[in-house]
Amino acid sequence: MTRTSPCADHFLVLIWYIFLNYHISQKGRNKQMSKIFLNGEQWKYLTFLNLFLQAIFYGVTYMEDVLKRIKGKKDIKLITTFRDLLFTALAFPVSTFVFVSFWILFLYDGELIYPAALDDIFPVWLNHAMHTFTLPSSLVEVIFRPHCYPLKKKGLTVLAAASLPYISRVLWIYSETGTWVYPVSAKLSPVGLAAFSLNYIFTACIYLLGEKLKQWKWGDKRQPKKNIIQK
Repeated sequence: MTRTSPCADHFLVLIWYIFLNYHISQKGRNKQMSKIFLNGEQWKYLTFLNLFLQAIFYGVTYMEDVLKRIKGKKDIKLITTFRDLLFTALAFPVSTFVFVSFWILFLYDGELIYPAALDDIFPVWLNHAMHTFTLPSSLVEVIFRPHCYPLKKKGLTVLAAASLPYISRVLWIYSETGTWVYPVSAKLSPVGLAAFSLNYIFTACIYLLGEKLKQWKWGDKRQPKKNIIQK
């Protein structure tokens, strides 16, 4: 790959995610979509939060690419560290979780996660853009660009700080409206609902998987610790 290739690739992916977020926001203005987005709008769905997250990540990544060419690696270490934390602790685990959980449920019974009525609103290409493309784009990042993983405690804490509030919000919406964000929740027993509330464990496993993939491809180098000045 040439030096300019990653910068161009990240720019194209960034534009793609910006387009998706804008396109879906425009769809939300029609009456049919307004009914679906009641009680929390589109942000109650992890799929749409993930698309916004990916746009932020690729925006930061593209900015890091540009600044690296202008200032050099040493002058943008803080941005590079933030980019790596954003990818390792959030962008990769969330995109993988969306892909795996959606397609497992969809192949088992599409009505549990994606009712047939949505086919008239979201065409096939948009469904795959929201639920399929996010994983390959993240895997490309893992394979073609080394991202330094933080210490497990730090990475998993950041993931928890994002995951647990979202799960709490889903449960709060149900307590206030009596309607589940996802139809599959209405089919679950109390034990199943408890398991649903522990989705953080699944995303944590995906985080650890991403770390293993990175070690397999790029070695075991982590973010450097701060130098300790010896007296």
